[in-house]
Amino acid sequence: MRLRLLLLALGTFAVGTDTMVTAGILGQVARDLDVSVPAAGQMVTVFALAYALLAPVLAALTARWPRRRLLLTALAVFTVANALSALAPGFPALLATRVLAAAGAALYTPTASAAATALVPPERRGRALATVLGGMTVATALGVPLGTYLGRTDWRLTMWLVVALGGAALLGLAAFLRGLPAPAPAVGLRERLAPLRDGRVLAAAATTFTFFLAFNAVYIYLATAVRPATGDDAGRLSLLLLASGLASVAGSWLGGRTVDRFGARAVILAASVGAAAAFAALPWLGRSMPGAFVYALATPLLGWAVSVALPHRLASLAPASAPLLLSLNSSALYLGIAAGGGAGSLAITMLGERWFPLTSAALALVATLLVVSTTRPAAPAPALSRA
Repeated sequence: MRLRLLLLALGTFAVGTDTMVTAGILGQVARDLDVSVPAAGQMVTVFALAYALLAPVLAALTARWPRRRLLLTALAVFTVANALSALAPGFPALLATRVLAAAGAALYTPTASAAATALVPPERRGRALATVLGGMTVATALGVPLGTYLGRTDWRLTMWLVVALGGAALLGLAAFLRGLPAPAPAVGLRERLAPLRDGRVLAAAATTFTFFLAFNAVYIYLATAVRPATGDDAGRLSLLLLASGLASVAGSWLGGRTVDRFGARAVILAASVGAAAAFAALPWLGRSMPGAFVYALATPLLGWAVSVALPHRLASLAPASAPLLLSLNSSALYLGIAAGGGAGSLAITMLGERWFPLTSAALALVATLLVVSTTRPAAPAPALSRA
């Protein structure tokens, strides 16, 4: 049982590494394929946009497939697509392979979550989900800095790392993943989108989109923002990404506990304001390695706390429709990542390489205002009367 959960987590680790490592190799991609760094950043945009748009469509189309077949197909598509990325002769071909990789990722991650809950009794489902989705978080701590380090001389080596991770997960699941129950009755695309008729759901999804737009407009171009500190040294950038990954793990852990104690609204408000302050300070923090480390530790800590609170808030609006709402949250998240590439590129063009993080500071405040205007503080528990 534990082995199968870990193999599912290895798959999400591969997907997470592929999603986030691109930020560390944009310079190498730009030089090798003779494009600008902002143009290279569209690799992230294309992947995330394809994921966001394809996830609900592919889920509806494959709803009757056996889960084992779906997992293996998804990982095969994802792994082959990354091999094609590593072999891409030019930038247009590279973008096409990113769409194919996103299709595999969009099929795999929700299916792996469903498989995890099917492998354990109900009282252990939370821990099973934490194990599988923890692969995404660990990717920020290990996969991203390792991939960035490997790609310091040749970005294609980073793609081959993702191929190796995806291939290992594919072979492991093919050998050991047996006995999954049949999928639940199919849910069509119209049913998946039905919750959008609720204004509260739209507001929550808009908050998710805006926050991840703010976060990724800087994260995708982090190498540019901290260039004065790193001097374009890949080793220094890898250290910053390692620190960022470790802070992400801590933020995810901390977010779960603070949401349980203080509520999703309080966590989103506090962390969004803190993130806005960090973005606003980056033009100064990015001038030195100590300052860059402060940013690399603070922002992921806050960002991953929000990433726990946002789906918690959305699912609480209609617990019976939680799977559908969380699917919509994922789409909003990846749309934010997709738009972040374009927003960061535009901000660099308009404000310059030092000041572009101010755009993210403004966007984080917009997310904060959305929460303030569309939610209410949790009502205090009634006091117990004394006899």
